Amino acid sequence: MTTPDELASVRYIVDDVAAAVHFYTTHLGFTLHTHSAPAFADVVRGPLRLLLSGPASSGARATPDDATAPGRNRIHLLVHDLDTEVGQLRAAGLSFRSDVITGPGGRQILLSDPAGNLIELFEPAPR
Repeated sequence: MTTPDELASVRYIVDDVAAAVHFYTTHLGFTLHTHSAPAFADVVRGPLRLLLSGPASSGARATPDDATAPGRNRIHLLVHDLDTEVGQLRAAGLSFRSDVITGPGGRQILLSDPAGNLIELFEPAPR
């Protein structure tokens, strides 16, 4: 098990490691941690380490053939002003997979990375 001061890691299988690194570092505030393209890179934002595994990586090769499509799981990133974030990302040419949805806990929208993996941008409701 990890200790509380270690990063939590999530693996995303991507088609193009360099494109994924550019997407996460340019648009979502991640910093590059390790870069072994074209096989692998990892980026970090706060306590989240996102493992970006290209087709040549061991992580991608271990994935069963029937699990090649992106899943319904997603990383969840908190934002302070969802409308501003959405406006900036749209201005950068990114498109979204959903409209803004409002619920009792806050507002959210889904974005996808270049490989189709989902990212949820979430603005908590005022308390």
